[in-house]
Amino acid sequence: MPYIEGAIGQAVPLAGAPSAGTDEVQTITIGGTPTGGTFTLGFSGQKTAPISWSATNATLVANIDAALEALSVIGTGGVVTAVGTMTAGIGTITATFSGGNLTKKAIPTMTVEANALTGTSPTVAIAKTTPGVDADLRGLGKGAQAIDSSTGILYINTGTALAPVWTKVGTQT
Repeated sequence: MPYIEGAIGQAVPLAGAPSAGTDEVQTITIGGTPTGGTFTLGFSGQKTAPISWSATNATLVANIDAALEALSVIGTGGVVTAVGTMTAGIGTITATFSGGNLTKKAIPTMTVEANALTGTSPTVAIAKTTPGVDADLRGLGKGAQAIDSSTGILYINTGTALAPVWTKVGTQT
């Protein structure tokens, strides 16, 4: 939803209750039997530095997280990576885009830019696991108000501008 500027103290009308949005989750799958090497990922027109594969899950996850957060379009804290179903560096890693300007919005799917993994038929794939959903009135700060024009119920943002939390005011029905 586009940014809508409302006057201070004036509720922005919406057709329905405002949505707080959803953080996007993408899954990176390492397949085959890698024994070493690197791969690169792309996101929103930028490419990571080569990411070293490791059979140690925590090391591989840290390598991916650092490479993604080094991209200016993601930045420090923009993504949280975690082991999904991985054993010895083979399996899935989740990337949850829950920070910075990527929180509570739909974002492009990462791409595999290069696969220079060694071993037996090593693969790297990306899938969108949980599509992001743009929060309604994202960009309006804490204290902004929205009104459901179909019910007349008033909501206030008790979160932040990028991650709004729309709380119903009082005991309205």
